[in-house]
Amino acid sequence: MEMRRKEREITDAAQIAAFLEGEQIMRVAFYDDGEIYIVPLNYGMVQENGRYIFYFHGARAGRKFTLAQTAPKVGFEVDGAYRLLPAESACGHSCVYQSVIGTGRMTVVDDPAEQMRGLQAVMRQATGKADWAIPEAAAAAVAVLRLEADQLRCKARPDPAAQHTGKERENG
Repeated sequence: MEMRRKEREITDAAQIAAFLEGEQIMRVAFYDDGEIYIVPLNYGMVQENGRYIFYFHGARAGRKFTLAQTAPKVGFEVDGAYRLLPAESACGHSCVYQSVIGTGRMTVVDDPAEQMRGLQAVMRQATGKADWAIPEAAAAAVAVLRLEADQLRCKARPDPAAQHTGKERENG
């Protein structure tokens, strides 16, 4: 699907990764027998062969866990960097933002090594620290879910006040 505001699309992989690495919450939408079920989740991200893989943890029971097994095709969204740009008139207001939307497949991770990799990714995302000592018993007690993105689009409205020409930057 073509993005309507093409000038706001971000295609630079490093910019997209930096945004996703700086955020904490992803909203995942499942299709559940005629209903849409959206759940906000803490996530961890890894990139593998140019693809985005997101990890989540949770209980080994409940709607999210069941849907990951029975209805794995999902949509997802991450947004951030939001700030209102006020104006004198109501219709003149705007905002600065960045967002990522996409689709993918959610699966339950059964492999203990990948479970640990996923939990490490979630902890790195949440804390900025890598290499946590996660006891095997604790890892085995939770479900680790994996979302591999099929499609991913990034869009932003930058702050007009923060945009400078090259000459202004050179002069200080």
